[in-house]
Amino acid sequence: MKLPSLNVLGAPLESCSTDPVTGFFRDGCCNTGPMDRGLHTVCALMTAEFLALSKYLGNDLSTPRPEYGFQGLKPGDQWCLCAARFLQAHEEGAAPKVRLAATHQATLSLVPLDILRQYATD
Repeated sequence: MKLPSLNVLGAPLESCSTDPVTGFFRDGCCNTGPMDRGLHTVCALMTAEFLALSKYLGNDLSTPRPEYGFQGLKPGDQWCLCAARFLQAHEEGAAPKVRLAATHQATLSLVPLDILRQYATD
């Protein structure tokens, strides 16, 4: 079950990435629903700084995990991040850029729009 596919601007949610395929539902979009306890809703452009922070915090997104079909992320990849991790990265001064049109409106329950706009690429 998915929540309505709307972005933080109130428009239809755009795709975040199909290479690599991202999203809680692995549909390329930052869709969410009741089963997505991590709220994987922020479409972010990976940077070396953010990937290093994430690894340091215990979520290594850069190392391939073939047993899970995960090729590992590199700077420049787009990925649906957990809203809380994005907010934490913002507080640490290492937040990646975000695509507002591909960031789900559910993000706003944790991250204010004015913070997201600081990192917007669109």
